[in-house]
Amino acid sequence: MRVIADIPNPDVKITLHSYNGKYILKLEKANLEQIYKIEETEVNGDEGVKALIDDEFIAAVLNRFQDMRDAFVSTIRRNE
Repeated sequence: MRVIADIPNPDVKITLHSYNGKYILKLEKANLEQIYKIEETEVNGDEGVKALIDDEFIAAVLNRFQDMRDAFVSTIRRNE
């Protein structure tokens, strides 16, 4: 897997990779991670992937991270 770019964002670490005919968009916050696999034929190059990372997408990603964190904390508490 080849790193194409680190995409600056104040709230989440974003790394764009290329692997096996796909772009891999990896978003990280604390100990959580989301990965999106995008066929190279679905976008117009690296810039096409970067264009997908708009404010609405980032807001949804941050909400999903919060849901992931809440689910994990809940299971930890239930199973202590």
